[in-house]
Amino acid sequence: MRLILMGPPGAGKGTQAKFVAERFGVPAISTGDIFRANVSRGTELGIEAKRFMDAGEYVPDEITNKMVRNRIDEPDAQPGFLLDGYPRTLAQVEELDGMIKFTGHALDAVVVLTVNQDELVQRLLQRAQVEGRADDTEEVIRRRQEVYAEQTEPLIDVYRDRNLLIEVDGQGEVSEVTDRIFAALSSVPQS
Repeated sequence: MRLILMGPPGAGKGTQAKFVAERFGVPAISTGDIFRANVSRGTELGIEAKRFMDAGEYVPDEITNKMVRNRIDEPDAQPGFLLDGYPRTLAQVEELDGMIKFTGHALDAVVVLTVNQDELVQRLLQRAQVEGRADDTEEVIRRRQEVYAEQTEPLIDVYRDRNLLIEVDGQGEVSEVTDRIFAALSSVPQS
């Protein structure tokens, strides 16, 4: 199964990605996790990515695309994968199309978690307190929501036009959202 999990920051993608990836026996590949790992290790890529992350901006496509390509080329991703946080731009959609086509496969589905904007901000502020995330100030959170609306929401129509889009209500208890995702994916044929 080759899936993309989309939604605005705070929609619960990371939480749900773990459950969905486990269900289908594929790795959950999160660009956010990859970025944070590079930042914490102080790699050249991490230092460059941190500048954008601290401002609430997207890390440039060139850096992100290389990291994703390297990750989906790893052996555990051969039977499939779940992408969380990628693609975020139309240019990344084209890049991902090329990556997947090169392997002889296709995307099976794109799941979009929908959540009310005020709920998103509250979730992220709460997460910032619990996890001590310095990059989750209210100003940065609101900027991330704007960037998502400008750059990523247009991807929803792209995947809708390809008949790959599945919209799932991302509000409520974690287990309720998980059940909704599994129910929606139960009718998707796997490539």
